[in-house]
Amino acid sequence: MPETITSRDAARFPIVASCTLFGLYLFFKIFSQEYINLLLSMYFFVLGILALSHTISPIMNKFFPANFPSKQYQLLFTQGSGENKEEIVNYEFDSKDLVCLAMSSVVGVWYLLRKHWIANNLFGLAFSLNGVELLHLNNVSTGCILLGGLFVYDVFWVFGTNVMVTVAKSFEAPIKLVFPQDLLEKGLEADNFAMLGLGDVVIPGIFIALLLRFDISLKKNTHTYFYTSFVAYIFGLGLTIFIMHIFKHAQPALLYLVPACIGFPLLVALVKGEVTEMFRASHPKEEAQICLTE
Repeated sequence: MPETITSRDAARFPIVASCTLFGLYLFFKIFSQEYINLLLSMYFFVLGILALSHTISPIMNKFFPANFPSKQYQLLFTQGSGENKEEIVNYEFDSKDLVCLAMSSVVGVWYLLRKHWIANNLFGLAFSLNGVELLHLNNVSTGCILLGGLFVYDVFWVFGTNVMVTVAKSFEAPIKLVFPQDLLEKGLEADNFAMLGLGDVVIPGIFIALLLRFDISLKKNTHTYFYTSFVAYIFGLGLTIFIMHIFKHAQPALLYLVPACIGFPLLVALVKGEVTEMFRASHPKEEAQICLTE
C-alpha cells in the first residue's frame, strides 16, 4: 500500500530535505569521498537490484511460457516468540521473481564495476517508478504545498549556494539520471553528462499520479488532467534543458517544472469550471492501490 503524504508532511519535507542535503555536503567536505562513495555504492547496489527486479517483473511475466514452473516461496523474519512474536519481514515471491532478480543482479554488478551511465539510469528509473508507486498525495492542496516548498528548496540550494551542485557531482550513486552530451562523439563511452535528480522525477510524478486519480474520480472516461500535467512536465523539462544550454549553468529543474505542472492543470480546471472539485477531492489509499493495479 502507498504511504500517504499529508499536508503536514509536505510542509516539513523541504526542511528535512535541506538538512539531509547539507549533512551530505559536510560529509563530503570532512571525510574521504572515496570511502563514502564505496559505502553508498554497496547500499544502492542492493536497493537497485530489488527496485529494478520489482519494476521489470510485470513486464517479464508476459514473456514467460505458460508451462514455466512457478514455485512459491516466502521469506519470513520474526522477532520474539509465542504471543509476542512480531513479523519484521514477510515477503512472498515465486520462480519468475527469482529470474527477474538474477537479471537485475547482472545490471547491479555492471554498475558496481563500471559505474556505466546506462546501468545508473536503469537503477535511477527503477527508483523513480517505485517512488511514484509507493508515495501518495491525499489531495491537490497537499501536492501544491509539497511542490511549492520544494520549488523554494531547489532554487535556494542551486542559485544561493554551491551545495546542491557539489553533492550531485560528488555523490556516485544512482540518485540522478545522466544524459551524455558527447554521445555522438564517444558513443557508449561518453563521459560528459547533464544530470537530472530523481527528486525532479518523483515529486512531479506523484502529483501527476494524483491528477490521474482525480480524472478517474470524475468518471468521465477521460484523462484530461493526467495528459495535461504530463505534457506540462515535458514542457518544463524541455525549458530547463534550453535555459541550461543558453546560460551554461546548472538549473534547478523544479523552478520550471513546478509552475508548469501546477499551472497547466489549474488553467484547464478554470476553463472547465472544476477548480472547486479539484481542491475538494480526497483520494484514500484504497483508490491509489486500484489505480496502481490498473
